[in-house]
Amino acid sequence: MADDSASRLLLIVTGSSLRAEELDRPLAYYLQQQVNRAARRLDLRFEIRVIADFRWLNEEDLQEIPTISIGGPGVNELAKVWIKAVPFSLAVDEQYCIQMDPDLTMPRASLWGMDNPTTQIAVSVFIDRFLPRFLETASAYIPDIVDPEDSDD
Repeated sequence: MADDSASRLLLIVTGSSLRAEELDRPLAYYLQQQVNRAARRLDLRFEIRVIADFRWLNEEDLQEIPTISIGGPGVNELAKVWIKAVPFSLAVDEQYCIQMDPDLTMPRASLWGMDNPTTQIAVSVFIDRFLPRFLETASAYIPDIVDPEDSDD
């Protein structure tokens, strides 16, 4: 049973370009609704924030929070960083992909396609195939933050 005393924070990151704001941000709000529904079914509580890629990249504290990135490397700087850092879990006919560590060591996912319609497909597939497991992992995730006072320096 979920702990009702506190919600866990989850971030959905979109690009900052005008095209990303116009097309990917509404998709992020749709994903936010779907995360809320899935979390209720799983008896989990999340506080979900949709933020811009540059904010995530420039605020180190945010980088320890479970995160889903929407939009490809052409419109989302986070997706550009993660393209080599986060494994591909699913890639379909060079049209869309879902990047996510299969072990979910860090709850991070990048959902994108070659254009907005295929990015929408990537988001739908993520919701159907991966979202419950992602949320369960994110709800239990405790970042491995090193206390500077514990260092040997």
